[in-house]
Amino acid sequence: MNIQVEDIRIRAILATYRKRVPVTEGYVEVKDEGTWKQICDKHWTMKNSRVVCGMFGFPSERKYNTNVYKMFASRRKQHYWAYSMDCSGNEAHISSCKLGNHLTGTGKNSSCDNGMPAVVSCVPGRAFAPSSHSGFRKAFRQEQPLVRLKGGANTGEGRVEVLKNGEWGTVCDDNWNLVSASVVCRELGFGSAKEAITGARLGQGMGPIHLNEIDCTGFEKSVTDCKFNTESQGCNHEEDAAVRCNVPAMGFQNQLRLSGGRNPYEGRVEVLAERNGTLRWGTVCSHNWGTVEAMVVCRQLGLGFASHAFQETWYWHGDVSADDVVMSGVKCSGTEMSLSHCRHDGPHVSCPRGGGRFGAGVSCSETAPDLVLNAELVEQTAYLEDRPMFLLQCALEENCLASSAHNTSLTSGYRRLLRFSSQIHNNGQSDFRPKNGRHAWVWHDCHRHYHSMEVFTHYDLLNLNGTKVAEGHKASFCLEDTECEAGVQKQYECANFGEQGITVGCWDVYRHDIDCQWIDITDVPPGDYLFQVVINPNYEVAESDYSNNVMKCRSRYDGQRIWMYNCHIGEGWESSSRARRAPRIPLTQGISCFPPVKSSGAIPLSWETPSSHNQILLPSWDLFGS
Repeated sequence: MNIQVEDIRIRAILATYRKRVPVTEGYVEVKDEGTWKQICDKHWTMKNSRVVCGMFGFPSERKYNTNVYKMFASRRKQHYWAYSMDCSGNEAHISSCKLGNHLTGTGKNSSCDNGMPAVVSCVPGRAFAPSSHSGFRKAFRQEQPLVRLKGGANTGEGRVEVLKNGEWGTVCDDNWNLVSASVVCRELGFGSAKEAITGARLGQGMGPIHLNEIDCTGFEKSVTDCKFNTESQGCNHEEDAAVRCNVPAMGFQNQLRLSGGRNPYEGRVEVLAERNGTLRWGTVCSHNWGTVEAMVVCRQLGLGFASHAFQETWYWHGDVSADDVVMSGVKCSGTEMSLSHCRHDGPHVSCPRGGGRFGAGVSCSETAPDLVLNAELVEQTAYLEDRPMFLLQCALEENCLASSAHNTSLTSGYRRLLRFSSQIHNNGQSDFRPKNGRHAWVWHDCHRHYHSMEVFTHYDLLNLNGTKVAEGHKASFCLEDTECEAGVQKQYECANFGEQGITVGCWDVYRHDIDCQWIDITDVPPGDYLFQVVINPNYEVAESDYSNNVMKCRSRYDGQRIWMYNCHIGEGWESSSRARRAPRIPLTQGISCFPPVKSSGAIPLSWETPSSHNQILLPSWDLFGS
């Protein structure tokens, strides 16, 4: 028979642990018939401790000083639970453990002859390890992790991704269960798994599916030590496995509140801060307040992702007694568990506009979009074009060319353009919509449609030390569903002042042959470079994962031809071992001049590589794309 109790807790007994956050050591107590009771330690095992620690967000257990607890127990009368626990150690919750021996005793007074209350001492993950000055230590980055969680709104949840052969990939959800999910959670410094999530419910990944039919015992150090099938036939990203882990109770949500909103998911941000020796509520200065800071607030309150960040909140009447600014200069990286972990001014706040109606505000959402660029397509479609200036009038007006273009002859001059196609997928859980409403969209006469975002992507060519040598000025974008996965309906199109956005499961394509879909490299000398595309670079629109918004390629330019290779998605160039490959083939012929008119047919382009001279048919010319 399995254990059934109303609740369970770790109650700190020793003074040192009572002051700490999180509580890592103390009596194990269960709530039975409305009363908290201790558990007799006569049949208590370290396997039981492992399960209890896992439930409270701790990856492992440790031994403790029994003498101190014996002395403490001898002074107090205990109220014991009538049973003992019998866990195997790999359970995610005590409800999966067996009910142990019935204790001796009469009525409701069970006795624990020659024993004392069971104690657990848990080892927190390093991100949650208590420190002396503030009760917790800031999150840290693990060195070269083999497993990571992506796309989750809260700490300790997300799609499971595994690093294999230098490439991140997903896990298929066949046989995915709490035991295997708990191995992932403990490996990452959390407790056991609260939920093993199937069906890509926390968003679809991209790239390979590395593991399938995972079968863990529950005691492995890493999910890569479990039995699994590397064959993923029949699996697709609609079956990506995810997890929600137990995390320690840090009390962060009590240090913050949203005030004045129409619902619990929005409002002016008010923080609890110490002023003149007393704790009081106050506002956050909204100067430079943005989506990244709002993301941290929503995560801290357990409200999911940020949907908007507000620098004025006069329409939300917060608590008048909390109008004063108590936090200013807030700058977050986006991974913090608490707003207080972000960089901010010290006790002397600086906020020219003041608080009150100018206090920072947020609105939160349980879901968010997640845009990812198709890196392979960029690599396949990149080429050079020498384009006459007389065909670049629109581009010149929209600042899509390097500044030296203003001195180029309109009749005989040309610009050398590095062109490529962009295919931007929405792999998230909600549609990507522009920040601005229709009233703020800008009509572009050249292209004959409205642009809903002034900055949607940055295109840059960098030298190997990261200095920018050329940039694309694809400033304005019209967002629409170009194509969708099977079964997904297109919702957004630019024509006729239509609604703009990218639906979940759809992608927006900016073809190589449309205006401004390039970097002007006319002034760039031959050499080795990094080519970089950044989507949503100013974080104008909230996403569940910004780390996959950057795509980088190695490129080599000899003055006539350009090679593009090792294109990959990721934060840093070093994050992929694929980046260390040498270039094998030049992806482009040196110079291609396209006809200056809109063609109805495909344009043949000779694509020259050392191994072949294939003729590739590229899509028809379109001067009027987005």
